[in-house]
Amino acid sequence: MTAQLDEAAFERAQAGDPRSLDALYRAFAPAVVQYLRVRGIDDPEGGCHDVFLGVIPRIGTVKGGVEGFRALLFTVAHARMVDYFRRRSTVPATTEYLPEADTRTAPSAEEAAVATLAASRVETLLQELGTDQREVILLRVVAGLSIEETAKVMGRSSGAVKQLQRRGLQALRLLLAPVEGE
Repeated sequence: MTAQLDEAAFERAQAGDPRSLDALYRAFAPAVVQYLRVRGIDDPEGGCHDVFLGVIPRIGTVKGGVEGFRALLFTVAHARMVDYFRRRSTVPATTEYLPEADTRTAPSAEEAAVATLAASRVETLLQELGTDQREVILLRVVAGLSIEETAKVMGRSSGAVKQLQRRGLQALRLLLAPVEGE
């Protein structure tokens, strides 16, 4: 196209002529796509469409003819490119999860939830025991104390601790029996 045809097409595009708008798009889109591609945008064609969608509604206010339109077009393209890289810098990179490559030692959320529920269930069951039975079970099982150490902490004999432990574990088995049969 000659400069005269460019200006005439631009004036018709400013007046809303669809063919002239299409001609402007066909004339400038390849350069906008190339600009965005060279600048490293992942989807330069989509970026070009965004640029034109931002510029076309303002075409009636453009001063300077075709050159003014070109300047506005590349100003918006540059702004879209800057926005793209700003957005990209705030979004964390994603990669495919490979279970065999997962070296984390912390429990998963599922494991933590199950442990929390189990601990809650254990606490509820322990509340069903008598005070002395609960204390023996906690000292023996949770704290890992020996029978002698537990007896010393509680001020009881070793035989009494053994008996409280046996009765406490038997009571827990009875409390768990309906759960196991479900």
